[in-house]
Amino acid sequence: MDRRSYLSAVATTGLIGTAGCLTDVFDDEPDGVVLDEPDDQLADSEDLPYPAYGEALPEFELPDGLSNSVFDSTAMDRTALLTGVFTFCPDECGVLLNRFAGVQSLVDDLDRTDDVLFLPITFDPERDDETALRESSEMMGADLSLGNWKFLRPETPERARTVVRDRLGIDFERTDESDRVDHYDFLHIVVTLLVNPGGVVERAYRGENIDPEKVIDDIDDIVTNYDPAIHD
Repeated sequence: MDRRSYLSAVATTGLIGTAGCLTDVFDDEPDGVVLDEPDDQLADSEDLPYPAYGEALPEFELPDGLSNSVFDSTAMDRTALLTGVFTFCPDECGVLLNRFAGVQSLVDDLDRTDDVLFLPITFDPERDDETALRESSEMMGADLSLGNWKFLRPETPERARTVVRDRLGIDFERTDESDRVDHYDFLHIVVTLLVNPGGVVERAYRGENIDPEKVIDDIDDIVTNYDPAIHD
């Protein structure tokens, strides 16, 4: 596994359930960003296990578990909020998806629905079929009729590890809890990536309790000020 490994994430940043800060880690503003540098990022982006401020979102293709379409990150031309979850999660994933739905509602209130994508990705495709993804989304408050909520579902557990863990650095580890093949949990980091239309990460929010008001301010700033001629 590369630098975006699970042990590195835990050892160097303490990302599971933590939200510490380290300021003044950027010497120069990266190319392709709209927002100013974050004041709460733990380390230089290159030293984090996931893509962070000023880094390109790694390329990937995944099916949308709620439709027959396939999402291609290289064709994305909108601001996007992306994370890794599993719907059988007993705690933080539900909280995070509910916060995603709250941001989606605020985006709609600002008439920005066509400008923003919401991209939760399951890393538990064995249990997270279309029914589970749809029920979880609706239970957490997502409005699927708006057309900007895609719940991406890797075809296999191996594909989930390749994309979510190895490429995106949202690390997870399955923990079996009994002899039942369907009874297991995941130990995982909780991070949400805010990506501009040029495919550059503007923010990496840690933890499940993301602040919808803060996130919507960041999104509105990007949507308002992103200029392909300048930021591509």
